[in-house]
Amino acid sequence: MITNFVEELQWRGMIHDVMPGTEEHLMEQMRSAYVGIDPTADSLHIGHLVGVMMLKHFQASGHRPIALVGGATGMIGDPSGKSDERNLLDEETLRHNQEAIKEQLSRFLDFDSDEENAAILVNNYDWMKDFSFLSFIRDVGKHITVNYMMAKDSVKKRLSAESAEGMSFTEFTYQLVQGYDFLHLYREKDLTLQMGGSDQWGNITTGTELVRRIGGGKAYAMTCPLITKADGTKFGKTAGGNIWLDAERTSPYKFYQYWLNTSDEDAAKYIKIFTFLGKEEIENLIAEHQEAPHQRALQKRLAEEVTISTHGLENYENAVKASEILFGKSTAANLKALNEKTFLDIFEGVPQAEVRRGEIEAGLDIVAALAEKTGFLQSNGEARRALKQNSISVNQDKVADGYTITTEDLINHRFVLLQRGKKNYFVIRVVDEDSGIKKGD
Repeated sequence: MITNFVEELQWRGMIHDVMPGTEEHLMEQMRSAYVGIDPTADSLHIGHLVGVMMLKHFQASGHRPIALVGGATGMIGDPSGKSDERNLLDEETLRHNQEAIKEQLSRFLDFDSDEENAAILVNNYDWMKDFSFLSFIRDVGKHITVNYMMAKDSVKKRLSAESAEGMSFTEFTYQLVQGYDFLHLYREKDLTLQMGGSDQWGNITTGTELVRRIGGGKAYAMTCPLITKADGTKFGKTAGGNIWLDAERTSPYKFYQYWLNTSDEDAAKYIKIFTFLGKEEIENLIAEHQEAPHQRALQKRLAEEVTISTHGLENYENAVKASEILFGKSTAANLKALNEKTFLDIFEGVPQAEVRRGEIEAGLDIVAALAEKTGFLQSNGEARRALKQNSISVNQDKVADGYTITTEDLINHRFVLLQRGKKNYFVIRVVDEDSGIKKGD
């Protein structure tokens, strides 16, 4: 059953430009559309998610989504707002990245369906690798004028930029190569629509021109807005870099925290774009949030939906438990259940000190652990006063003077979490050899 894809994206705020006639074209019968993905890494990041969600909605509307891994175009470099060319990838790396990307895409798109609209993954390297330069300029290049190419915003911006390097011929031809992808898929897959970010409009419409001039057919273009944050900072970036979909690059805890910490304004926008929730449910969530913004219902639901769709229910639940640790809502058992990466993510920036494993095995007195061995507290006297005030915890369990830290207290066989009051944390890192024991900051 075909449903109105364009209408769905419009209320979600996911359409920037759309070629006239696209909506009617899609309502006639099942169509195919593609989004291009840069394969320069073996993981997608959340900047890719807008395109992925477009494909997901496209499939849900009864159409066939095609994800194109740009093995050939990824070797060239896209001039759309980027100042540098990309590095050349060898084929082995390209194939590895492609498989990793497909695995991530399969969490959103159904590649294995028996239905006619099962998703497809293609790589433009497969049809471009044997295309000679002479064949390309004869069969493709002669159909598009330099004047037409120069008029594209992406080209004009690079040429007018205050850069001594200018724009290489390689980059200049990018739109022709991308345009040929559209023509190739039009011929081979009966594909009639390309989607992408608003900065891709020029490249996409070059493709529609090639379909018209060489293929003798009609093709369509649609772009989504470039996602921004209300505070002006770049979406999908933190001080540590990209927010990746690969759990090894960005832990599910950090991934969850990114969405949880969005502003009210951004959360109201993102929940339409990055979740599959319906219009009525989203409107109810926004209304609920406006009544009690301090409860952050919108951010919590946004973080839940995106984390589950990306990392699964179990990783989402673990991320929630990990988040509660900083608010004292967990136990030593919860802490010990954390993997090392998540533990270090939670307590990133917390002062640390190293203690030899032998001292823990022999039993480390709590006063020494708080003062002499770590420098968490300034003196034994201060440590004893804090213990007397019942303000010291080991792995979030209150302890008294006389307590001994042993191997039973170790988190991941390596860490002990000390705490004074509600917000002062300190991590003991256990080392196997005396390689220079360091006290905390």
